[in-house]
Amino acid sequence: MQFDFSEQQNEFRQEARRFLATECPADRVRKALEGGGFDRKLWQGVAEMGFLGIAIPEEHGGLGLGYLELCAVAEEFGRALAPLPILSSIYLAAEAIKSFGTPEQQAAWLPKMAAGATIGCLASAEGERLTEKSVRLAFANNTLSGTKAPVLDGDIADVAVVLAKEGDGLSLVLVDLSQDKVQRRALDTVDPTRGQAELTFNSAAAERLGERGEGWANLQILLDRAAVLLAFEQIGGADRALEMGRDYALERMAFGRQIGSFQAIKHMLADMYVSATLARSNAYYGAWALSTGAAELPRAAATARVSATNAFRHCAKNNIQVHGGMGFTWQMDCHLFYRRANQLALAIGSLPDWEEKLVTRLADANMPIAA
Repeated sequence: MQFDFSEQQNEFRQEARRFLATECPADRVRKALEGGGFDRKLWQGVAEMGFLGIAIPEEHGGLGLGYLELCAVAEEFGRALAPLPILSSIYLAAEAIKSFGTPEQQAAWLPKMAAGATIGCLASAEGERLTEKSVRLAFANNTLSGTKAPVLDGDIADVAVVLAKEGDGLSLVLVDLSQDKVQRRALDTVDPTRGQAELTFNSAAAERLGERGEGWANLQILLDRAAVLLAFEQIGGADRALEMGRDYALERMAFGRQIGSFQAIKHMLADMYVSATLARSNAYYGAWALSTGAAELPRAAATARVSATNAFRHCAKNNIQVHGGMGFTWQMDCHLFYRRANQLALAIGSLPDWEEKLVTRLADANMPIAA
């Protein structure tokens, strides 16, 4: 049985690593962190490499490949801490339009998203824990009224997939954010390389995406798919944080010895390796379920999400500890990984929410079948 990516998929991964090593070094991430704004040149470069269109059909300007290729490339975006709206635009918005949109909606938006000319986002939360009953923003008569916050990459997006109340149910709707009846307000975030915003809709023109009343169910499908792809970003970041800690432990000398020879440092690095390796195993399970459309996807997605979130946060935090006092300084890159780890931990729902999903889905899978 094949338990790894194919040769072609690994070639995609290596090509992404070479490109990002050259075009997205830590200095470029720092520039975004320090107020440099969205790097459209880098975004366009990623689009020209074909990475944005990996899972978008050829008839809509993509490469027409699959989720496994996208998983392989996602890991490299995580390693590089790419300050780009990959999650918002490709894993969520493009996936929503591809899965639930009409042929006209797909033709209107997917080619531009694959080419990097249009950026999408998902607007679901309204300032509190998201539930079916927490949604107040209303969709009626093809207009949208209300507020969504926080919206990841809402400050730079051109189009939004919005979860809205329609009658007694919830629907997904598609909104062009360039219209005057949409207002944006930037929000503070732990990782300024990925902006967040508050979006206010004042009877903004909108159109339904998918069937009426199926918004909540469709949102769960989107989040499960995104959780697997995001898990690969997280294990990419975890692996790079582990490598940084290992390299520093081998070069830093104290009392005439490499600090990596001290037991406390050895154990810390070993724990980081275990958590990252476990997360990779769970992410691969999720990738299999995603790529095959397996019934286990909801369970596999929650497992991958919980494991990868814990691994990235653990490795990012311990990387700072291995670096000692230097690790807490602005000059070191350790805090870049710590910021991103905490930002991604909330990007598609908090860790407690995903732990609750995992427990529920595991329990459901183990329920006895009625005679």
